Amino acid sequence: MVALQSILPYVQIALSVLLIIAILLQHTGASLGGAFGADNFGSGFHTRRGLEKTLFFATIILGILFALSALINLFIS
Repeated sequence: MVALQSILPYVQIALSVLLIIAILLQHTGASLGGAFGADNFGSGFHTRRGLEKTLFFATIILGILFALSALINLFIS
């Protein structure tokens, strides 16, 4: 248990950095006008393929792993 408490903060830091990188690498079709309610016809629905799909699923998995590590840290402390 002590070993887990000593290594878990480093695991959380690594997961958070990877999660931030994965989120920033995702490309959205919405421009700045979309944030203020403007209609952007270029941001329609599209199917994720290839690297974009892999990055999308990796982001979900990293988010789940980060949440689980935070819960584990909560229960063991």
